[in-house]
Amino acid sequence: MKILITGSTGQLSQALQTALAGEGKVLALGHKVMDLTKPMQIRQQVRLLRPDLIINAAAYTAVDPAQGDRDQAYAVNAIGPEVLAEEAAALGVPLIHYSTDYVFDGRKPEPYHEEDEPRPLSIYGASKLAGEQAIQAVGGQHLILRTSWVYSLHGRNFLLTMQRLLQERDTLSVVDDEVGAPTWAGTIAAVTADMVRKWRTGTGGPSGLYHLTATGETSWYGFACSIAQNLERQGLLRARLEPILSADYPTAAERPLNSRLNCARLQRDWGMVLPDWEAALHQCLGNANAHQANHSMQATQSL
Repeated sequence: MKILITGSTGQLSQALQTALAGEGKVLALGHKVMDLTKPMQIRQQVRLLRPDLIINAAAYTAVDPAQGDRDQAYAVNAIGPEVLAEEAAALGVPLIHYSTDYVFDGRKPEPYHEEDEPRPLSIYGASKLAGEQAIQAVGGQHLILRTSWVYSLHGRNFLLTMQRLLQERDTLSVVDDEVGAPTWAGTIAAVTADMVRKWRTGTGGPSGLYHLTATGETSWYGFACSIAQNLERQGLLRARLEPILSADYPTAAERPLNSRLNCARLQRDWGMVLPDWEAALHQCLGNANAHQANHSMQATQSL
């Protein structure tokens, strides 16, 4: 089985490459080889490689810069996925694509279901919604997996930014009125790999749109507090955290106050078991701490 994954160096792509390593030959292509802003390049690579499964883990995720870079955001998040969907349909193979909680305006008091009407507040959210709609219009076998607040030990994300700032500053203000579920890239990759296995054995659910996040909820401030607690256990914490309102931290793009996604459809139709966000964070950080301890031991032994 040949699995084509876009965005080879991104945090989700790297997690997918690890999780899917035992499922077949993984072909991870970066933007130099498959640039989602170049439709002909996409078509050429897919037709050359003829994969059995396409996973689009690449995206334009710079939320604030997207406000002034609409064409690039739509090229990567909407046009590129549409071309991938067309090529997947032509080959008769499935496409897995990832979307975001930012397709919603965050004004609903309860967690969002898949059938709730999207109302994005930003260019980023609108471009991701356009990508969803383009894939659905093409048809064919596809999974669109909406997730939220993705982090890992690679790339640029909230976890790594907080770890750095909490060790550099004396005080750090973090927004406390935006609520969601921090979701480890490792969780998304593990669930995706399980869905691929079920698809191959004919035990999976139907194609379509699903929500995929960790369970539970917190604010950005609550997420930062959990990160701070881990640093404190290691004796690395310097900053004191202070909660603030999103109105006190203006950004170019408006964020949804409620980013909670109801994942019952994924659990029901595909039998997926999703971890609590804190448990997943501890697993992610535990992996990092174990790696650091092993590295320190090896350095000591080499002296």
